[in-house]
Amino acid sequence: MDAAQQEATARARELQRSWYGEPLGALFRRLIDDLGLNQARLAAVLGLSAPMLSQLMSGQRAKIGNPAVVQRVQALQELAVQVADGTVSAAEATDRMDEVKKSQGGSVLTGTAQPSTVSGGPTVRRVVREIQSLLRSVAAAGDILDAADSLAPAHPELAEFLRVYGAGRTADAVAHYESHQN
Repeated sequence: MDAAQQEATARARELQRSWYGEPLGALFRRLIDDLGLNQARLAAVLGLSAPMLSQLMSGQRAKIGNPAVVQRVQALQELAVQVADGTVSAAEATDRMDEVKKSQGGSVLTGTAQPSTVSGGPTVRRVVREIQSLLRSVAAAGDILDAADSLAPAHPELAEFLRVYGAGRTADAVAHYESHQN
């Protein structure tokens, strides 16, 4: 790869970081690992061609052009969190991925929403998962833990928040959230 190609790839990855929270290569590799997929299966679930997925992962292309694909990526990120915290089994995850694959966009996120509380607001678990998803889209767990360690001497409560939500289990984050409500 020549210098111009390297520069273009670096620029594409920076654009991906600003649009998606991280380079798509890292995001897609995490989904592949967390959900037990290969690149071809991930491409099929997302509704992308295998070459397009490869170009997005390598930084040859910066942007996912189809909003429905972006919503499928978000749905898979949520599913990966649920698999990691044990609320969704591997068999259920396979069924859910088939649902995500069939989705046309728009209904992907609302179709997987958890039941609401009596007041009509989201459940505590849903709020916690959103916080976890947001933190984990910004940085890897190891980086979040490093940041927490740096903050701990001056801001122990903030460090605890980062540890619990950024790298901990959902059940622990739910307990933390509930213990900090008035």
